[in-house]
Amino acid sequence: MNIFKKIGLYYKTFRLAYISYDSLIGLPEIKNLDFCYKKFCAQSLSRSNSSSLDIGCGHSPRNPFEADHTYGIDIRENKEKGIKYADLNVEKIPFDDGSFDYITAYDFLEHVPRLIYAPDRKFPFVELMNEIYRTLKPGGIFFSFTPMYPFAPAFVDPTHVNQITNTTFEKYFDDNTKWASI
Repeated sequence: MNIFKKIGLYYKTFRLAYISYDSLIGLPEIKNLDFCYKKFCAQSLSRSNSSSLDIGCGHSPRNPFEADHTYGIDIRENKEKGIKYADLNVEKIPFDDGSFDYITAYDFLEHVPRLIYAPDRKFPFVELMNEIYRTLKPGGIFFSFTPMYPFAPAFVDPTHVNQITNTTFEKYFDDNTKWASI
């Protein structure tokens, strides 16, 4: 059974929404994700002492699911705001296994390359998916908001080195292939 089906997650990506179990529906534009945040917030799911990690958070980690504890990862550390430094192209998520109820990534995954030589061959995107899987608690929610193929925003920014599609994540987090558990 697909993990999205199991937890009923509204899997959101730029201009597409996984709003039924079997189909992706194109939307003219996503301006408000409150319906998703409310349905899966810590209070709605009765998660006490919940924690959230926002990867590529910039100056301030987001906490759209209203977790009790919020952390961030970015290339600029800010201990006062709970932001740890990590270059996720070459480093692991600096937290223990099963640390988070929620992990979010806003406009971040398209900047993570599929392949680099540093100096040996690495697969940063696959390794990051493994790390997300590792640091999520069982039943945890990974939420990504990412420009994706075939829409123009996926290609406009020259720092977008990873093309995401509407099926990119399904095999990483399903119960059969579990690519993210490598």
